[in-house]
Amino acid sequence: MSSQKQETVRRLAAPDIQSRKGKEPLVCLTAYDAPTAALLDEHCDLLLVGDSVGMVVHGLPNTVGVTLEMMILHGQAVMRGAKRAMVVVDMPFGSYEGGKELAYQNCARVMKETGAQGVKLESGPTVPQTIAYLVERGIPVMGHVGLRPQAVLTEGGFKAKGKTEDERLRVMAEAEATADAGAFAVVIEGVAEGLAGEITRAITVPTVGIGASAECDGQILVTPDMLGLFDWTPKFVRRYGDMRGHILSGVASYAEDVRARRFPAEVETYFSRKPVAS
Repeated sequence: MSSQKQETVRRLAAPDIQSRKGKEPLVCLTAYDAPTAALLDEHCDLLLVGDSVGMVVHGLPNTVGVTLEMMILHGQAVMRGAKRAMVVVDMPFGSYEGGKELAYQNCARVMKETGAQGVKLESGPTVPQTIAYLVERGIPVMGHVGLRPQAVLTEGGFKAKGKTEDERLRVMAEAEATADAGAFAVVIEGVAEGLAGEITRAITVPTVGIGASAECDGQILVTPDMLGLFDWTPKFVRRYGDMRGHILSGVASYAEDVRARRFPAEVETYFSRKPVAS
């Protein structure tokens, strides 16, 4: 047995994220599998197992069809890969709107079966009461205001919020109610210029922006979007890679080598037998 003590990496938790309000910006990204989570872990404060997995991994048209079982499966995978970053799991559509008790049962199941450090709920008229209920029972909750992907069917698409004064006031009220209910942080998605800054200054917990300006306390993006996996990305995404190009180039080279019988070569073949020199 080694005489050296194995160094233990302390995972970030809700209080660590909350304490960053107004300080060094929080770096957040989505993650859906263990290998990607391991790569992101060194650089991120928080990894979100987003219900965006339904679209970017499973090919669904929106997030409405994502199930609790899907979120648990991907949450487990991310927890195996990440060692330092706080891991938060999105609660999918239909898993928390049916009442505080049902929300607690589903959130507790996610926490138990994944080992994640928190869950995320999208805003709505009854959601602050649900958040308070969950927090009182030991479940760290991240809120989500502004553009709500799970409401895409009722709102007729993915539309930015805060264009009118009434809408700005509603988003602000939802953010304040979410923070007051005990959320440790609030995601602000797809809002008009200036609104994210107003919310960030108005509430006492960190804000994490996605299409919500640099005035937030942190930023989050869908990882396959920012790494360039798709041929189209939303307006608010900056591409930091060309994953699509690398994959297409690599697969094309592989196909060419297979068809030309250049792969596998001798070095890639087990127990290859070279002709014996005479």
